[in-house]
Amino acid sequence: MKFRTTLKQVDHLEIKKMLDEKDQRVVFDKTNIIPDHRSLSAELRRYISYDKVSRKSVLGIDMFQYSSYGEFEQTLIPFLFKTMFESTIKLCLQNHQFIFQKYDSERIERNFISTGDGGFLLFDNPMQSLLFACNFAVVLRTYNAYHYYPRLRRIIGGISMRYAITYDKVYTFNKNYYGRGIINNARILMKDDLNRCLVDEHFHSWFTTNLDGVENLQIITLDDIANIFEFSKDYDKSFLESGDEIFENEPSRKYGIINSDILKVGVIQSKETAISVYNLHLQVTIRLVNDDDPNQTRLITVSLGNLNTTGI
Repeated sequence: MKFRTTLKQVDHLEIKKMLDEKDQRVVFDKTNIIPDHRSLSAELRRYISYDKVSRKSVLGIDMFQYSSYGEFEQTLIPFLFKTMFESTIKLCLQNHQFIFQKYDSERIERNFISTGDGGFLLFDNPMQSLLFACNFAVVLRTYNAYHYYPRLRRIIGGISMRYAITYDKVYTFNKNYYGRGIINNARILMKDDLNRCLVDEHFHSWFTTNLDGVENLQIITLDDIANIFEFSKDYDKSFLESGDEIFENEPSRKYGIINSDILKVGVIQSKETAISVYNLHLQVTIRLVNDDDPNQTRLITVSLGNLNTTGI
């Protein structure tokens, strides 16, 4: 199945063609003259059309204090992260079929920028980023609790992750991803040393606009999500019949997201703009099934982020 990308693609050859027409690659005149750049600047601006570059939700995941592990353990951590990442993809595609209907494992892998002990993952909207983070936190807990490769857990030891979610402009160039959404996400991750889940003000605004606030995640249903603008445009409503592992048909605080808190903790500077940063804390209860033995199930409650309100 092929999925259409909506990312702005900046092409190297197109820009090179403009420069060949309106600039010189090398100039060694005896007298240096500052050139008139206005014609080239206007053409580049028309081509880039930055105001039309779309927003994407960026989920940043980073292993806390990776460098403190031994050299042997460090060589195993990229394998562990990739394995957990693949398990999380499977959970998202199985448990949230309506919300992730435009994704398959190949597209998610393609949208991932790996750093070995973490990375940055692109989604269309903040809801998808948040659900992926929740499912990753569940897989992480099963690992730390010796339910997921328990012998490997004994060898490497327990691990902690910090998360950041931003919602801003992203584009592609030369098959790589760039943009403010990724830059700000990396800045937020670098500033956090408390294993939190930090989000930017655009993430906060998206949930305020669509669900009257993040706090309502604990009482919304799958039908409520289907009525969000992004999910109501060209999403196949027949997937609603599959249900959702976190969002039930009736509001409940006994399963799924049972608690949600958010608090502003600081500001980061992005060019000339100051962006507010919020600390997000969710508690999620979900039932896991052993793929190798479907008779084995376990009900697990995990926290995404924590309640530490120290600034950044």
